[in-house]
Order: sequence, then structure tokens, then C-alpha cells
Amino acid sequence: MRFWVSHTSEVPVREQLVTQIALAILSEDLKPGARLPSTRDLARRFRIHANTVSAAYRDLEGQGWLESRRGSGVYVRKRSHSKPLAPTQVLDRLIAQLIRSARELGLPLSVVRSRLRRSLELQPPDHFLLIEPSQSLSEIVTAEMRSAVTMPVLCSDMSVCGIQQELEGAILVVLPSKAETVRKQLPVGVDLLQLRLRSIPDSLAHWTPVRGDALVAVASAWPDFLTRARTMLIAAGFHPDGLLLRDSAASDWTTGLDQVSAVVCDSLTATKVPKNCRAIPFPLLAESSLAELRGYEQFISQSSSSRSM
Repeated sequence: MRFWVSHTSEVPVREQLVTQIALAILSEDLKPGARLPSTRDLARRFRIHANTVSAAYRDLEGQGWLESRRGSGVYVRKRSHSKPLAPTQVLDRLIAQLIRSARELGLPLSVVRSRLRRSLELQPPDHFLLIEPSQSLSEIVTAEMRSAVTMPVLCSDMSVCGIQQELEGAILVVLPSKAETVRKQLPVGVDLLQLRLRSIPDSLAHWTPVRGDALVAVASAWPDFLTRARTMLIAAGFHPDGLLLRDSAASDWTTGLDQVSAVVCDSLTATKVPKNCRAIPFPLLAESSLAELRGYEQFISQSSSSRSM
């Protein structure tokens, strides 16, 4: 078994030896029962003090990797398969397997070290990114997302799909109607979370049946909301002449709202309805979809906490 020792590294020589020997055992480069070089031999080979080698051997013996045999030397200990490995030992085994695979591919250690360092330096996702070409719709959806999560929620049009640096560190989300188009434009392997929409009949259930003479305003800056809400309200029993459509992007959209029974609106417009008017917000996103976003956020938070320990 070949070992390396760097005298200029910030990592102590003792730790270098401990790590290399443990990984060699895990990767089976050192078989159970194999005899290790004597402390004197290793000390002479690497021009280090014999006490440093002895200390490394003692560390490994304390961890259960090695055993000393009086008058014979130090050997790799035969481990019982019935005893499960500690999580750190499992991790060491995975690292050892990675190094072995890299060696079989002919990759130098410097390349492995560089790639590992790059992977470790990559930050976990730290924000949500909604890809939606309609500005008025994206504003509504991002507002609903922000009410459910604490991570930043950004939005962009389709052009972001081709800019790799804009995608890094983001959990990409999209509405169902745009999912297929967005996936085709994203690089291969980039994940995309599809949001789910709230059931309109369920949202209307609390407001039906209605009085035939009720005067109701439908307000939103998103044109499709106005059209779809009007259609659904008529289907639910509202009279067409009793529905007033208001573009909430217009400066005078609140004029006359004090004459209506209620203002049916999207969740963002609901925050702008005059206080003397009754707002009935119709959220676009399903509660299950918001719960999924919170789950992603919680997982990332737990992963970051574990990584920093």
C-alpha cells in the first residue's frame, strides 16, 4: 500500500496518515489481517518522527481499524459484519470508493481534489425562481409563494432558461400551462417544480348559491383572471349584468366599489381593495403546492444546518 505525506500542508502529518490508512481499509486496498509497516520504517520513509507514526496507529487502533500484536507488529483488524458502521465510517467508505473509481479512470488526485472542492463550495439552493412570461400573472403567483415561504421568491421570463448562472442556486418553479415549454428550453438535468392550481369549484363553494340581484366586482391586473372568474361566477349562478370587471392596474379601478356587495379578486389585488369594501380573494395556488414549497425550504434548511456542523 502506497502512502503520501505532505510536509507543507496545513493538515497535520498524523491526520494525513490516519485518513489514508482508514480509506485504504475501507476500499480494501488494505485487507483484514494485513500487516502495516513498522513505525520506524514509515518514519524513515517520510522523514518524520516515529512518535508521529505511533500516534497515528494508536488513533486507528482506538477507532477499531487496527490491532497491535505484541512482538509482531500492527495489523488491520478483522471487523465483524454484524456490527453496523458509524455514519462517519459509511461516509469514509463512500469517499474511498470515489477515490478508487477515479484511480481506475486514470484521474490524478489533484483533479479529484479540485472537483470535490468545487462541489463542496457550491451553495445549496437559496431562493425560488418562478419562470412565467406574463408579468401580471407572475406578480400574483410570487405574492402567494412569498406568503407561504421565508426564502426569497424571484420571477423571470423564459429568457432565463438559457442563462446558466441565473439558474444556479435556484429552485425553479413553473405553472402547469408553461411546464412543457420551459422544460424544453432548460439545460438537460435541471430540475423543475410544477406548481398546482387551486380548485375553482372548491373556492366558489362558500359563496354559492347567490342572490340573483347581487352586484359583485371582479378585479385583477391579470386579464385571464377577469375572464375566467367572470365565466365561473356566471356558471355558479351570478347574473352577467351583476358583474363589474375592473383592471386593478388602472389608476381609477376602485371607483364605484363602495356600491358592490363584494370584490372577487386575486390574492395580490386583495391587498389593495379599499378597507370599506369586502374582498373575496381567490388564491391561484393549491394549498398542497404551497405545502410542497415549504417542504423544500425545510429540507434545505436542515441540510445547511447539518453541513455547517
